[in-house]
Amino acid sequence: MLTSFVSVCERGGFSAAAAALGRTQPAVSQQVRALEDRLGVRLLDRTTRAVTPTEAGARYLEHARAVLDRLEEADRSVGRADAAMTGRLAVGAPVGFGTSVLAAHLLAFKRAHPDLLLDVSLSDRFVDVVAERLDVAIRMGALSDERLVVRRIGTLERGLAATPAYLDRAGRPRHPADLAGHAYILHAEVRDGETVQLTHRSGETARVAVRPVLRSDSSALTGEAIAAGLGIGLIHGIHLAPRVAAGELEPVLPDWRFAPHAVHAVYPSNRHIPAKVRVFVDGLAAHLRTLGATAEPG
Repeated sequence: MLTSFVSVCERGGFSAAAAALGRTQPAVSQQVRALEDRLGVRLLDRTTRAVTPTEAGARYLEHARAVLDRLEEADRSVGRADAAMTGRLAVGAPVGFGTSVLAAHLLAFKRAHPDLLLDVSLSDRFVDVVAERLDVAIRMGALSDERLVVRRIGTLERGLAATPAYLDRAGRPRHPADLAGHAYILHAEVRDGETVQLTHRSGETARVAVRPVLRSDSSALTGEAIAAGLGIGLIHGIHLAPRVAAGELEPVLPDWRFAPHAVHAVYPSNRHIPAKVRVFVDGLAAHLRTLGATAEPG
């Protein structure tokens, strides 16, 4: 009954659910009706256009998925050793991190576990892990969501950079105060208006008003703007090192840094964490370490 109910909700109708499950449409409908009768509550709104969960149905759906996840994991635990590395693994991450860091790990993970379907969503907007049915999402910085289990998997250093051509033309800052006279690429995560704060290796801090020529919540876009020579901007150390080696970028004020960026793996707190998720996150933490990220206890 649970499988039929969840399938109907996910596919928006009894016919589609029946086809996916290899059952007849009347059989699926009968199972959902029996579930509603047992619970004494209507779980679905049925119209000629679509079938959608009621308010009670949406709450029940969340728990039903968790139960099915646990049953799937239990079935795998008594099968062959690699059976847990099958099915779907839904991963979410910011665009810049996903393309420049996560992609290599995803491809290696897929090669190691060919029976897994990797369902990857890259977005710089805030994604609701529970509503989007993600198994794991990668997030940066401070987090606060009681619905999530958070595991810190690394810390990324962050500093300023620009192209050598831009710095030849506009000059090389010697102190954070010099940034006021430069074109600045501002990442929207900076919440203090048009002011940024840097910390010297000695512990000294400086807060500086900047002159943005581009502002975006996409680290991929701000990174490309910096690489195009539009100005000075913030970039993660793991992205900067290869571009410096290639002569594309140059560190700016190398003795000054932004606060390090924590990298977290987050999971819905109401779900059992499958083995495939744990293996994926362990591998990503190891991959981050090879790129120079500071290791964090798991």
